[in-house]
Amino acid sequence: MKYQWILFDADETLFHFDAFRGLQLMFSRHNITFTDADFEQYEAINKPLWVDYQNGIISATELQNIRFETWAVKLSLSTEQLNHDFLMAMADICTPLDGAKSLLEALKPQAKLGIITNGFTALQEIRLQRTGVADLFDVLIISEQVGVAKPDAKIFDYACHQMGEPQRQQVLMVGDNPYSDILGGINAGMDTCWLNCDHKPQPAGINPTYTVATLAELQALLQA
Repeated sequence: MKYQWILFDADETLFHFDAFRGLQLMFSRHNITFTDADFEQYEAINKPLWVDYQNGIISATELQNIRFETWAVKLSLSTEQLNHDFLMAMADICTPLDGAKSLLEALKPQAKLGIITNGFTALQEIRLQRTGVADLFDVLIISEQVGVAKPDAKIFDYACHQMGEPQRQQVLMVGDNPYSDILGGINAGMDTCWLNCDHKPQPAGINPTYTVATLAELQALLQA
């Protein structure tokens, strides 16, 4: 094994993240039918907020509350309550990506494993427990707790401190988002692997060390 540490993103790298299904479940618990049109309106607000969060313009708390402001008024509930209900619904529907658990179990004897995620604390910890993989990770780095998000190098510096300051060339960052996971890993001096399941074109100026289409392909690459 070339790497001492392998860091993974969480959403759509190790775990399915179907926000529409999660929102449908959450709103059904409030006796609301959440439609495709509702989701389009939600995403029109949510997506720019995530960009602002990753760029350090807004905080995790602001993101989580602003995206539910309209619904909070409609339902006479707090944005905090709706956000909590959404994260719990997402935990209830969470499943690992194909090959995720077998990949982690195969790598565990050969390298230390970590998660570095821009996702939120309430979801991450319960999801790791429910999917039975919590014990496979040596570190869990959550941007909400650190105060900065990927691709900011500070969250990778924080992770390395928690990891005991390994040499950066012995750390591999794996993720599905080239703008946060791959650019962040590159900025931190790590090798990177882009999980590009949908065969998207590579963004200009972002050059991962490796690109794979499946986790099985990543396992074969690392164990070659």
